[in-house]
Amino acid sequence: MALTYASYLKIDELLALQQPVSDEIAHDEMLFIIIHQAYELWFKQILYELDRLQTPLKTCDFPRTQFSLKRVLAVLKVIIAQFEVLETMLPLDFLAFRSHLETASGFQSVQFRELEFALGHKRRRIFEHLPDASEARQRLEKRYANPTLWDAFLAGLAQSGYPVPEEVLNRDLTQPIAPSPQVQKMLIDLYLSSPQLVYLCELLLDLDEGFQEWRYRHVKMVERMIGEKYGTGGSEGVGYLKSTLFKPFFPDLWAIRTELQNQ
Repeated sequence: MALTYASYLKIDELLALQQPVSDEIAHDEMLFIIIHQAYELWFKQILYELDRLQTPLKTCDFPRTQFSLKRVLAVLKVIIAQFEVLETMLPLDFLAFRSHLETASGFQSVQFRELEFALGHKRRRIFEHLPDASEARQRLEKRYANPTLWDAFLAGLAQSGYPVPEEVLNRDLTQPIAPSPQVQKMLIDLYLSSPQLVYLCELLLDLDEGFQEWRYRHVKMVERMIGEKYGTGGSEGVGYLKSTLFKPFFPDLWAIRTELQNQ
């Protein structure tokens, strides 16, 4: 059989994946499912790009790095824009099917946790609710032990002759990225001497800012739907989500802003 649009993209299988669990009264559950499935597909693409970025960053192929980062940023704009569609749903429309979600919660998105780990926001407690032998657990364990995007970037700078501190290059990869005064001094010198690398740093900052914007829009969407109530699956809801705001993946890039104004 010749390859067709439908067979290549598995359209029949794709369209069979939206299966509401509530009754017909909950009209907006279909929208809820499609939006979240779309998020997971975009998370998959971002992870695919971040994995591809590791090699060009480490080997100083910065032009190719910039191309991939721009693609990730374009995807981020799309997933942030999806909140506008989700927010066409009224709180009572969500309430019509919320109880049917039972223990299901966005906090259980393994791909989003993979994204956090790939960008440096690592913490062991995330594994508490994942079965030891599960495929999801194995994927996340791998992300937990692997270098982050920031580690790859610093390795590339060191390869290019920049004085990246040895203790930073050989840090415990399972720990969150911590600010480094030595790295900040090196970055300031880089900003004053290398326009091409400045552009790359600014793309990384755009990535960091984009995820912070995603978190903010997520918080406001949840607050708009359920106020201060607990989230689905017994999650902490808005209170927890607010605690995740304004926590950068790349703290050194933010820390140098003040000093750059003094140059």
